[in-house]
Order: sequence, then structure tokens, then C-alpha cells
Amino acid sequence: MKKYLITSREFYTDTPAVFRNILRERFVAHSPDFALYRDKSNPRYKTQASDFVEVCAQFENIKSFIHTDADLAKSLGARGVHLTSTQFDKIEYAKSLNLEVAVSAHTHEEVLIAEEKGADYATYSPIFASPNKGEPKGMEDLRELLAKTDMKIFALGGIVSDEQVDLVEKSGVYGFASIRYFY
Repeated sequence: MKKYLITSREFYTDTPAVFRNILRERFVAHSPDFALYRDKSNPRYKTQASDFVEVCAQFENIKSFIHTDADLAKSLGARGVHLTSTQFDKIEYAKSLNLEVAVSAHTHEEVLIAEEKGADYATYSPIFASPNKGEPKGMEDLRELLAKTDMKIFALGGIVSDEQVDLVEKSGVYGFASIRYFY
């Protein structure tokens, strides 16, 4: 099962040297397959995104993704872009830049639309209780979704323990994504 590490200012800071060190430590500790730079409020977003891609490149098997900005992802040499559930109209453009595309989804319908539009991956959330993310979908809903699609789905939301990772793995999902699990 694939692992998708998502950054957060809360855990990774916006101080460049500290950010790079923490990111390297987390990569060594958890060996994620994918990593997403996501910091919605950093005034130096582009600089830190560049640092992120640079650190990812030091690890042979990590695919680097930038949140919401396909042009920035392409210019920095990231592997892909992770679009929000309001950016389905950007999937085709991101694909034209030869980027892999992940999309955030919160309903079965959103996953199916993302698949139809050519996205490579979707995060589906929240699976478990997660602060300020609404009612958890649960494992049965995740299994129902997986029966409807061939898309590579990452379970997301409230995955903070090895027991939860084991539960989502048993569903047959492509992978799991988390902020807190990896910190």
C-alpha cells in the first residue's frame, strides 16, 4: 500500500532550514511514496515549495506534489499537482503539462468525475474522525467507493495509528494519505 505524506505548517514550520530538516527526518522515518507540499497561508509559498521539491529529489522513490498550482509544480520540477475538489476544470491543463494529477474528493460522485476527467489519483476523505472535516465516511463507504472505480484512491482523514493503516489496507485501497500519522 502506498503512503502519501502531506505537510502542514503546524508540524513542519515555515522557517526554511528547519522545514528542510524536519522533512528529511520524516522521509527517513516513514519512507513515503508520495509527498505533498501544502501550506495555504505561507507568504513565501513558492520558495518553500522549491525547498520541498529539492528535498524530495534527494529521495529516489518519492513523488513530489504541489498543492493547487500546476504551473508552479511544473516550473519546480515536481512530479505532480494535487488539486482541490473545486479545481476539476484544471485536470486537463495539468495533464497537458505532463504532470501527474491527484484530486481531493469527498463524495463518490467527485471521485467518478475526477476519474472521467483523467486524474491519476484521488484522496477520499474523511475516512476517520478528523478535526473540522465533518462526519467520517468509514470503512464500509470506502469499500463501496472502491467497487465503483478503477482510480487509484488514497484514504485520507484521521489516519493517525498503525491500526487505522491496517484497516484501510484491508479495504484494498491504493494507499493512505495523512499529515499527523507521518509526524
